[in-house]
Amino acid sequence: MTHEQSDQDRVESRAHLLPEEAAVGSDDPEAQAEAILADSDIREEDQNAAPDTVLEHRTSDQTVVAVEPPD
Repeated sequence: MTHEQSDQDRVESRAHLLPEEAAVGSDDPEAQAEAILADSDIREEDQNAAPDTVLEHRTSDQTVVAVEPPD
């Protein structure tokens, strides 16, 4: 299977709309699938491509203010 064939298989597979996508419809499911997969590939290659999806690595000590119970 060539790279082009595998890309086409991915597009055809993704072009089957999810229930929430089917509810609103799509003028061109294959073009929509190509765009979604292209975006996914970019994000996979460059994990900082979508700044809002950067995972912060913190411990609970850094996120929670310790509160002493009342006496």
